[in-house]
Amino acid sequence: MNPVDTAVDVPPEAAPPRPAGCDGSPGCDAGPDGFAAALGDRAAGGRWLVHGDGVRSRLPVRRWHGPAEPAVTAVVARCVGPTLDLGCGPGRLTVALARAGLAAVGVDVSAHAVRLTRARGAVALRRNLFDPLPSEGRWAHAVLIDGNIGIGGDPVALLHRCRTLLGPGGTVLVELEPPGAGFWQGHARVAATYPAGRLRLGPPFRWARLDAHVVHQVAGAAGLAVRELFPRGRRWFGELTAVHPVSDRT
Repeated sequence: MNPVDTAVDVPPEAAPPRPAGCDGSPGCDAGPDGFAAALGDRAAGGRWLVHGDGVRSRLPVRRWHGPAEPAVTAVVARCVGPTLDLGCGPGRLTVALARAGLAAVGVDVSAHAVRLTRARGAVALRRNLFDPLPSEGRWAHAVLIDGNIGIGGDPVALLHRCRTLLGPGGTVLVELEPPGAGFWQGHARVAATYPAGRLRLGPPFRWARLDAHVVHQVAGAAGLAVRELFPRGRRWFGELTAVHPVSDRT
């Protein structure tokens, strides 16, 4: 029996409060609370991301805390200027970018994630990425890995926001679902594994999934075009560029 099939729900009155400064706007709802808790759980049972359509995946917490793996190194290799790591978590990408000699800033709504990134020697800000960020319109790259295209539950809005952060010629580097996974928007929950194998579901938050086929349509709606898709092992990534000058911020 899959542990998700024996999950224990958390009633709304038992759900933890939103993080300080989180008003429920896109990119800042109950989700960060669950992901922050997951960062402290490296046990074998670990945490799961449970989507409203029944899809579930184990959160690779140990990978997040480790050094940059080959797939992430391939993303770093495509960065040649100042880079934003959006939804940086404990900062393995931010650190890898800095070690490559690039100006890099991690952004996360979780105070715990920001502390972990800074403890590794990288620069990080505790911000909702939809709120004002430093040097908007001058970044060479904005990066969304580890499923962070799901932030806020609206990939079009998220990619459009990334577009406004870029300078001329800038790119968005985004991790995608493999071809055939399609496009999904809805609510997800972070679930913790009990010793008996059952899961305790945290509060719902807006999330999305986007695959390497549908990204063309979604990117176009955000004023971006897919320059290249590049798989690394079982993972897929896309490099997106602005269709029109980024100074056109509609």
